[in-house]
Amino acid sequence: MSTSEHNPEFEALLNYIKHNRGFDFTGYKRSSLMRRVHKRMQAIGIENYSDYVDYLEVTPEEFLQLFNTILINVTSFFRDLPVWDYVGSEIIPRIAARKEPTEPIRVWSAACASGQEAYTLAIVLAEALGIEQFRQQVKIYATEVDEEALNQARHATYNFREVASVPSELLERYFEKSDGLYRFRKDLRRSVIFGRHDLVKDAPISRIDLLACRNALMYFNAEAQARIIDHFHFALNDGSFLFLGKAEMILSHGNSFTPIDLKHRIFTKVPKVFRRDRLLLMRNNSNGDEANYLNNQVRIRDAAFDINPVAQVVVDLNGFLTLANERSRTLFNLNAKDLGRPLQDLEVSYRPLELRSCIDQVYAERRTIRYKEVEWTNASGDIQYFDVRVAPLLDLNGRLLGTSITFSDISRVKRLQQELEHSNQELEMAYEELQSTNEELETTNEELQSSNEELETTNEELQSTNEELETMNEELQSSNEELQTMNEEINLRSDELNQVNGYLESILTCLRAGVVVVNRELQIQIWNDKAEDLWGLRLAEVEGQHFLNLDIGLPVDQLRQPIRACLGGESNSLEMTLPAMNRRGKAIQCKITCTVLMDLRKEIGGVIMLMEDLGNNEA
Repeated sequence: MSTSEHNPEFEALLNYIKHNRGFDFTGYKRSSLMRRVHKRMQAIGIENYSDYVDYLEVTPEEFLQLFNTILINVTSFFRDLPVWDYVGSEIIPRIAARKEPTEPIRVWSAACASGQEAYTLAIVLAEALGIEQFRQQVKIYATEVDEEALNQARHATYNFREVASVPSELLERYFEKSDGLYRFRKDLRRSVIFGRHDLVKDAPISRIDLLACRNALMYFNAEAQARIIDHFHFALNDGSFLFLGKAEMILSHGNSFTPIDLKHRIFTKVPKVFRRDRLLLMRNNSNGDEANYLNNQVRIRDAAFDINPVAQVVVDLNGFLTLANERSRTLFNLNAKDLGRPLQDLEVSYRPLELRSCIDQVYAERRTIRYKEVEWTNASGDIQYFDVRVAPLLDLNGRLLGTSITFSDISRVKRLQQELEHSNQELEMAYEELQSTNEELETTNEELQSSNEELETTNEELQSTNEELETMNEELQSSNEELQTMNEEINLRSDELNQVNGYLESILTCLRAGVVVVNRELQIQIWNDKAEDLWGLRLAEVEGQHFLNLDIGLPVDQLRQPIRACLGGESNSLEMTLPAMNRRGKAIQCKITCTVLMDLRKEIGGVIMLMEDLGNNEA
């Protein structure tokens, strides 16, 4: 059977499943998907995909078995415990801090499998917030595409092995034990809502504060992963958190999410700010305590203005100096007393540039004017160069408020330009040599670029391999759990068999008659203690021996015909009395009853012979 990445028969199988059952697996990685389907086909003895499509058409119940094989529901409580400790101590307090006590906290557990991760989230949130606050404030939406796994999750009931990873104090606090099973607390269970959801096709849940989707993205190809990441970005509130599995990375989606803790795979949403949102923010801020709000805004604006590394001064319409940031005060020797003074009285009005005429031109033309490479000799005698920008300040109605003047220090750039001009003369002399070197560098650059592309390809392959290994690890874990279950069943059956054997041995010991059981080949299977007492042979000496070959005080040849009659089905039970001699050499009359032994298939499997010592009648 072909395992090609684009096997037409395999694609036809996926399309058949999509159109007949609504499960779209076309976004899954082909390598792992084909491996899972092949495993199911091997289980029912089908060799190729087209035959499997035919089998699905005539056996609809096979769909359920196929989906259970494809959808690997390997999960556990508190999987990767240090990660959960980090979420509980760092992430949830940050979510709670920005919420009012009555404002809901919305959590989405995507691809929740059989519910362990959703209930782990509930426990961590309840521990961080308190149980009463959790009941009032938290809603956890747990979704999964596998209906069978969802049904198990809704029951919220798990066996001892499934809850073994829950710390003992949390197990006692959040689970109720009944009939050897552990059920999640009913009062907290109401806060967890389960539903079927396809990450690729279905619309995302909105207004989410924490989204956990661990070890699910790695099963999808790049296109499907990008679509799911977009859905997650839409689902989350600005600044909310995305929680992924240890084998998953979304570094290529830096415009959507940025890492909070890369080791623990915690990311936060990068908000997309639109102009409409900014206008709404301005409108909303106009309400409430305006004085306090404006005071805060002024302080923020002044602080931001003052630390600007570019020197800037502001002049109002009357020609008075209104603002001067720290850089301009240092550069032009201004101080707090100069604020409010007429610009014309200050040295900055004409050095390094005549500003009064520039300001008049800006007011007249209502446009920004720029002056390049303005030279100025400072108090230390050093020459500096500035790009000066004189811009009008307008309010929302277009009325003039004043002028902003910025001085961008380009002295270093100017010196570099001068040095560059000097170097150009030397560069021209070495042009031919540099041209040759440049061609060599271009060749080297192409080789490096090719190597870089190869490294990127190798990195992607390693990432893919890592995801494949994680997938195979979960498959092996699933198989191991199945083997453990089978081993427990075998041990149970073995115990039951040992108990039955004990009962049988007790019964045989209590019987006063000798009991001998032979199979259809007349080989001895059972030889109880009374038979040993009668004839002097132990079980170890006769087990597996042909009964008619025994050399004992009983004329066994005379039993040949009764035994054959029972084995042939001619009679269910025959009795006879034969003279015999017991192990002590005493002559006795032995009553022998031959009875048919039926096996589990209700077929004749052998003969049971009861041997009773009637004593010596001649006496």
